[in-house]
Amino acid sequence: MSNPIRIGIVTVSDRASLGVYQDLGGPAISDLLHEILSCNFETVAKIIPDEQPLIESTLKELCDVEKCCLVVTTGGTGPAKRDVTPEATEAVCDKILDGFGEQMRAISLKIVPTAILSRQIAGIRGSTLIINLPGKPSAIRDCLLAVFPAVPYCIDLIDGPFLTTHESIVVAFRPKKK
Repeated sequence: MSNPIRIGIVTVSDRASLGVYQDLGGPAISDLLHEILSCNFETVAKIIPDEQPLIESTLKELCDVEKCCLVVTTGGTGPAKRDVTPEATEAVCDKILDGFGEQMRAISLKIVPTAILSRQIAGIRGSTLIINLPGKPSAIRDCLLAVFPAVPYCIDLIDGPFLTTHESIVVAFRPKKK
């Protein structure tokens, strides 16, 4: 029997990790993934403070120990001093995929001019794709829907599991086989 498809969800927020307010970002990601994906999968969710060493160790755990094929983060991508999610992501990745951040900012700039302040990135660690998303649930939706057509093929290319989507929500792009 094959291992189940696992997807990590990391909310990076000092206040949510302390229970000062409810985490809305992590549940928004989970709900959207359930809308998008038609394959069976399970999520591994974490809520952690904006501490770079902790973000790095959490990403490593989800990739290397939990064997998630995809890890999606929310929060910590702005210009504030405590926003260090992109730095932590870059530190643990083997390769950075610049197109993800470019596409997310391009989509967001159509909605809000401050999207230019967003620093989310994506990268590969081993056989895991890591994507940083903003913290606001509506921005999470806009950004993840904008890049998700490329996600299943990216995961194919890094020897991950075969992800399928509900094509009424997202059509996964895979090159035609010759």
